[in-house]
Amino acid sequence: MRLTIYAVGRLKSGPERDLWARYADRFSKIGTTLGLDLRATVEVPESRAANPTTRRREESAALERQLPQNAVLVVLDERGKTPDSKRFADMLDGWRGCGRQNLALVIGGADGHDPDFVRKADAVVSLGKMTWPHQLVRLLLAEQLYRAATILAGHPYHRR
Repeated sequence: MRLTIYAVGRLKSGPERDLWARYADRFSKIGTTLGLDLRATVEVPESRAANPTTRRREESAALERQLPQNAVLVVLDERGKTPDSKRFADMLDGWRGCGRQNLALVIGGADGHDPDFVRKADAVVSLGKMTWPHQLVRLLLAEQLYRAATILAGHPYHRR
């Protein structure tokens, strides 16, 4: 299964990008043995619209245009379910076995996602009740993908 992270905004050079690259590299080493391939991050520009509703609608539309047809759509949203790491690994395992080739993990802009876009999701996942900068959301997601892969592989990284 091909995994792609779709995000509003750019991850600039610096420690966040370096840490992202570290977890993506770790994931790729374990993920390939599990049939999981972290392809890329697709970035769309932030909307410059004056109001949040229009920004959400424009950004969600830009993200949606980038998605492959029939991908498993996982939207990261503060109102989503907050799985623990083991449950997230189980979810990843289920998506891997669902017969679709692509998994799209989608991070919205500062104003979140358009509600119509969220309703199209196969799953809506929250990384917690706290608000995180988008750069850190990408890092948290990368680490949790790596952790999920290690759980599925029986690797001792996740000690619980």
